[in-house]
Amino acid sequence: MRILIVEDDPMIGASIRSGLRQDGYTADWARDGNSAELAVATHEYDAILLDLGLPGRSGLELLAQWRQKRNMVPILIITAKDSVDDRIAGLDSGADDYLVKPFDLNELAARLRALLRRRSGRATPVIEHGPLHLDPATHEVRLNGSAIKLSGREFALLHALLQAPGVPLSRSQLEDRLYGWGEEIGSNAVEVHIHALRRKIGSELIRNVRGVGYMVPRQP
Repeated sequence: MRILIVEDDPMIGASIRSGLRQDGYTADWARDGNSAELAVATHEYDAILLDLGLPGRSGLELLAQWRQKRNMVPILIITAKDSVDDRIAGLDSGADDYLVKPFDLNELAARLRALLRRRSGRATPVIEHGPLHLDPATHEVRLNGSAIKLSGREFALLHALLQAPGVPLSRSQLEDRLYGWGEEIGSNAVEVHIHALRRKIGSELIRNVRGVGYMVPRQP
């Protein structure tokens, strides 16, 4: 899952990025409004953490622009502005949630998981797909009740595929979810991770759609 952090405070931004990466997310960090606008125009994100008081363009301006363009990516406002009017303005502009600084990183992670869960139309935190169970909070994966040990990128890849069963994701889409800014991507990196996943969970759970990409099949 790829997350965009839009935050101008270097300590807060670095702390959030580090926490998200430890949780297995791919995290990009934009330090001003113009950089955030460019990032969203050139990459697909699963969620955005958006500060309001930004250099260049304000968070509310960006939020309104993205919603006017029908960009429905989940957006969690993170800001020191804690008045009721500020919260109302953010939510009415199209934000999905609002978190006031200072906040606990564990609460931020929980709110982010809730946003991603609602986006995929799930009510329960654990993703169940046939014999496969994936818990985004604990990073536990079980197959027929037995724990499966995955690397961080293998977990992220499986999580991305399970978000939309029956929908093939191309190699470039998967690369976008697995690698952030400045990270080197091998020419066959996705194929290597797919091969490793298939060895651990079975080849029948991940299908190759020729000329398109990879998917997990819908449940009958």
